Amino acid sequence: MGVLKRQSTSISNYEKAAQIIMAGGIVAYPTETSYGLAVDPFSERALKRLFSVKKRSQNKAFSVLAGNKEHLLLLAQDIPPQYSPLMEMFWPGPLTLIFKANKKLPAILTAEDETVGVRISSHPVAMKLVEAVSRPITATSANISGQAAAESSDEVYEQFGDAIDMILIDDSGLQGQWSTVVKLDGDQLKLVRPGIIPFHEIQRVAGMKP
Repeated sequence: MGVLKRQSTSISNYEKAAQIIMAGGIVAYPTETSYGLAVDPFSERALKRLFSVKKRSQNKAFSVLAGNKEHLLLLAQDIPPQYSPLMEMFWPGPLTLIFKANKKLPAILTAEDETVGVRISSHPVAMKLVEAVSRPITATSANISGQAAAESSDEVYEQFGDAIDMILIDDSGLQGQWSTVVKLDGDQLKLVRPGIIPFHEIQRVAGMKP
């Protein structure tokens, strides 16, 4: 696969990025938190390459970006009622929700724990990329395992060089923090990873006491 590297966010380049992803390639793109790395989450071959490029242990699952609720049904077995007000309030945005994974997802994506983290990004480039691909994409941060997540296209290139196939450039609007990750523990929400959205605000929207 030819290396296209850093590209502007034109319509034709979204189409190129989508073609790369569907052919098993890796595209870096901006989100509201940091740059992410997109591959086809339904391709075991692409996921193995992503693990290799990030030098990441395969016992750590990748989160996924959806574009809409139809995409979500490809990823999750069901939508817990506790999540409905959170999706209404915080999506699109930096909130990752953990769902029971659709049994058709590759085990390598979910690290074999049968769950998948999903969010809908509010960054226009991320949203347009998902739209161009017409299916979910991985949302893992653009960094070598153990290093800081890239907050600019230059930082992406410094970490990965020619190991990835394309970088969609837009360094505006990145907040440099993680998305907040939440799961259900029984019928209660549990904070998995703190991030931009405070957990007490998530609990308030869900109608649960801190």
